Amino acid sequence: MIELIGMDLAELEKMSKDQGQPSFRGKQLFSWLYDKRVSSFDEMTNLPKRWREELKEKAKISYPQVVDRQVNSMDGTTKYLLELTDGNTIEAVLLRYRHGNSVCISTQVGCQMGCRFCASTIGGLQRNLTASEMLAQLLAIYRDWPTEEEEKRISHVVLMGIGEPLENYEEVMKFLRLVHEPAGFNISYRNITLSTSGLIWGIRKLMKEELPITLAVSLHAPNDALRSTLMPINKKNPLKQLIPVCNEYGESTGRRVTYEYILIDRVNDRVEHARELANLLRGSLAHVNLIPLNPVEERDFNPSKPEAVTKFRDILSERGISVTVRRELGKEIDAACGQLRRSREKL
Repeated sequence: MIELIGMDLAELEKMSKDQGQPSFRGKQLFSWLYDKRVSSFDEMTNLPKRWREELKEKAKISYPQVVDRQVNSMDGTTKYLLELTDGNTIEAVLLRYRHGNSVCISTQVGCQMGCRFCASTIGGLQRNLTASEMLAQLLAIYRDWPTEEEEKRISHVVLMGIGEPLENYEEVMKFLRLVHEPAGFNISYRNITLSTSGLIWGIRKLMKEELPITLAVSLHAPNDALRSTLMPINKKNPLKQLIPVCNEYGESTGRRVTYEYILIDRVNDRVEHARELANLLRGSLAHVNLIPLNPVEERDFNPSKPEAVTKFRDILSERGISVTVRRELGKEIDAACGQLRRSREKL
C-alpha cells in the first residue's frame, strides 16, 4: 500500500500519471490531503469515483492515534501522546499565543543526546520519524482540535519535541518543504523554528539550504566544563566551535539565533553564570530564551527560584543581550519533552 501522507506535489503527480490519470489529479489530491485535510477517499469529491475506488485498494492515509491528551485549563495548551502504526509513541503540543497557534512536533522516537535534565533521552533512541510521521502530527491535531469556537489554523511549527532534528536531516528537510508548500499548510519558513542540541555539522549543512527558518540552540551553560556535564554532546561540539558557527548562521540567513537556556537551581543560574553567558554572546545576532526547569521525576534537578530567574534576566539585559523568560504554558500538565510518554510507559 502506498502511504500518501508525506508525499510531495511532484510525487503525487507522478503517482497519478502512473495510475492512468492526468497529472493535475495529483494537485487535487495534494489539496485534499494537506489543505482540506480529509481522512478518506470518499470525501475527495472532485476525483473520479472509479479512481477513488482504486485508491482505496492501492493507497492509504495514515494518521497517528491519540492515546492520551492533557489540556491546561489556564491557557489551553494541549499535549498529545500519539501512537504510530508500529506501536511506538511520540509527543506533540498545541500552544496558543497572541500571534497564532503553534505546534511543537517530535522528529525521532526517543533521543540519544543524553541531556541530564531531559525525559526524552531516558531509554535512548528507537528510530527516526519519516516526513510523513512528522506531518501527520499536525494532521492529528487538526482532527482533534480542542475547541470549536476558534479558527483551526496552525501558523507556526517548532521542531523542539522528542529527538534531535539534525540527526534526521533528510526527512526533516522534506517535512519543512511540505509544510511550507502554499497549496497545503502554507506555513512561512519564518514561522518555523528548528531546535538542536548544537550539532555543528548539521548547522553548517542547514545553512546551505538558505531557508529563513529560526535556529534554536539548546545551550544551558555558559562554559564547556558545565555544559559537558549537562549535555554530553558538548564534548564533540564545544562552545568555542559552536558559537562561531551559530554566528555564521545568523549572518548568512539574517535571522538571529535563539539560545535556549533552562535554569536549574544552583547548577547554572548563578550571577557568575549570567555574566559569563553575556560575555559569550556579546556582539552576536542572538536572543536568549530563559526557561525555568520543568522537573522530571527521574532527574535530580529543581527549577531556579523566581528571584534567581529575574536576576539572571536582568544581568543579561543590562549587558545588551536580548532576553526573555519563556511564558510557562502548560504548567498543569506533563509539559517537559518526554514526560507524558514516560508516564504512559510506567502504566
